[in-house]
Amino acid sequence: MKVYYDSDISLDVLKGKKIAVIGYGSQGRAQALNMRDSGLDVVVGLREGGSSWKRAVEDGFNPLPIEEAAKVGDVIHILIPDPEQPMLYKEKIHHHLKAGKTLGFSHGYNIHFRQIVPPPNVDVVLMAPKSPGPRMRELYLQGKGVPALVGVGQNYTGKALETALAMAKACGCSRAGVIETTFKDETETDLFGEQAVLVGGVVELIRNGFEVLVENGYPPELAYFEVLNELKLIVDLIYQGGITHMLKAVSDTAKYGGLTVGPQIVDSHVRKNMEKALARIKSGEFVETWTGNPRSYEILNDLMKKMADHQIEKVGEKIRKMANI
Repeated sequence: MKVYYDSDISLDVLKGKKIAVIGYGSQGRAQALNMRDSGLDVVVGLREGGSSWKRAVEDGFNPLPIEEAAKVGDVIHILIPDPEQPMLYKEKIHHHLKAGKTLGFSHGYNIHFRQIVPPPNVDVVLMAPKSPGPRMRELYLQGKGVPALVGVGQNYTGKALETALAMAKACGCSRAGVIETTFKDETETDLFGEQAVLVGGVVELIRNGFEVLVENGYPPELAYFEVLNELKLIVDLIYQGGITHMLKAVSDTAKYGGLTVGPQIVDSHVRKNMEKALARIKSGEFVETWTGNPRSYEILNDLMKKMADHQIEKVGEKIRKMANI
């Protein structure tokens, strides 16, 4: 894969253009501030009167209503939650997309699954920092950066990739490295990672491990330490130096037990379920159950309540208080 760094990228393609950042949450705030500090002309588009509006003002912006920001923006960079984007695009952005403008995203979901279908006479770009916004902002201020992915959905002007790369550089990402990808690959791998490993897989592994220990008579507090609390230590080691680095840092007993028993837990049956999850993502079935389902938030809220009510969460409150976390 092609990796771009600061010396490979010029900001000239964005000079004299107005970047309209739509949304001021985790990514919106960080990207808007970083791009402004890199010398770009940034305007923030928000719903009037909300807490984000107030925070943007405190940060020195003069925010505009979303429709006004879309009207004046040469680059319209949409950084609100995926489910809200199609309606907002239809009502406040679409009719301001004059020929040659750029529509930007930090996740390919709505473009790849055609929940948003831009007109053919605009550029469509992906610029996806691989970090939460606050961390990206923190590293930017330190003169560092986080990696990012860039991609092109439409290249009407012939300069779409240059635009995406310049946005990444302005956010500080090319200090670490920017990888060129596609809307398809970014979207499908991101959803798979969330569902199979990072959120879904890890949560279910923790929950089931906790329940097995408690149901076999072990104290919930001890179970919490062993299957949840210590997970951070392991993940930190993997993050710092990879899996082998982590294995070298734990005891030989942990190494032997983990490497021999782990494949019996996450076995070929689990792998087949992962493959099914990926197939549902690629086919669009997941989109139908999420943003295509009018009951999806009702289902999500019910699942969130069940998780909040689980014993592991009650025990966790007590443990974290003990540990001053």
